[in-house]
Amino acid sequence: MSVLLETSLGDIVIDLDVQNCPRTCENFLKLCKVYYYNLNAFFNVSKDFLAQAGDPTASGTGGESIWSLIASRTSNSRKARVPRYFVPEILPKLKHRNKGTVSMAVAPGVEGGERGGCGSQFFITLADNIEYLDGKHAAFAHVVEGLDTLDMMNEVYVDQEGRPFKDIRIRHVVILDDPFPDPPDLHVIQPPSSPTRPPDNSTRIAEDEDALATLPEEEEEEIRRQKAAQASALTLEMVGDLPFANVRPPENVLFVCKLNPVTRDEDLELIFSRFGTIMSCQVIRDKKTGDSLQYAFIEFDKREEAEQAYFKMQNVLVDDRRIWARAHGEIARSPSHGGRPAGGFAGREDLEATQKYRMSGGDSQRGGYGMVFDLKITFTKRKRASGQGPPRS
Repeated sequence: MSVLLETSLGDIVIDLDVQNCPRTCENFLKLCKVYYYNLNAFFNVSKDFLAQAGDPTASGTGGESIWSLIASRTSNSRKARVPRYFVPEILPKLKHRNKGTVSMAVAPGVEGGERGGCGSQFFITLADNIEYLDGKHAAFAHVVEGLDTLDMMNEVYVDQEGRPFKDIRIRHVVILDDPFPDPPDLHVIQPPSSPTRPPDNSTRIAEDEDALATLPEEEEEEIRRQKAAQASALTLEMVGDLPFANVRPPENVLFVCKLNPVTRDEDLELIFSRFGTIMSCQVIRDKKTGDSLQYAFIEFDKREEAEQAYFKMQNVLVDDRRIWARAHGEIARSPSHGGRPAGGFAGREDLEATQKYRMSGGDSQRGGYGMVFDLKITFTKRKRASGQGPPRS
């Protein structure tokens, strides 16, 4: 009577001793039949000792016998009468003499509570003559094919608790021969043909993941830029320069960075005014020291003017510094801009527009968003542009 375990390291064929351990073999075979072991991880691997599996939670405390599992799926009354474990079949003549011996792990009893016994957890020995396990755990089978898989399992890297850093999982179980009739109320639920998520939601290296794989240089650079932009936005939020990290300005606002610290508002306004009417221009400064943070926001009257400024002023020298501009909207993602990086506020493409900072009055009628800073000059210049404010002197 045999079972094939298809693991992430290779196949293992187990031959069961149904004559000497009928109840243990029946429990193991029926758990295999209901796909209980599919995607289970070998959560405890000790070099030259054993590899343990059979716990769906991969914690070492889970698992139950097939009879307890059936009762839990039928009625609460039957579940109360069926214990979690069954009495282990520990025979003196069945020893852990050879590598590849398969045993059911015997759980200790809890004082004043449930008695111990065998559930679903099992282990496979990875060396010969492990006499320490004799008489303590129920040997019931041995590996007849796949000893090379056990050798690979014996060499994996594990943490201080014995859990492999890279998951070793039972991908599928095939029953080659089963002499036992199915217990009553045994329902076989066919699992997905290609399971994608392990039952314990492991955060370790996946069994099909290459830990040494590298991305192309372009993709790695793009990921680094995105992470740097996210960190910068979060820093600006923490110091109070942004109301929140995911804010973005309206489409008629140009974000300019890498400025020379000596560049003033008037300088930028004079340089960028050739592209259209500027509603506001402000170099962002430290609230305490007043020093330039080397980036600014320039609000144009029209979106088209901001587009033109973006294309013309990208990487242009201003006060001996090559500035970098960002414009929100489709222009920065359009292929017509000569392959420049995609736009967005502060280089972020994943930011969502928010109505939270919409201006009141005339600006709300235009449907734009307010600036991320609070400026009196913004309203003054808007009034001048609309003819409501006093003329410039």
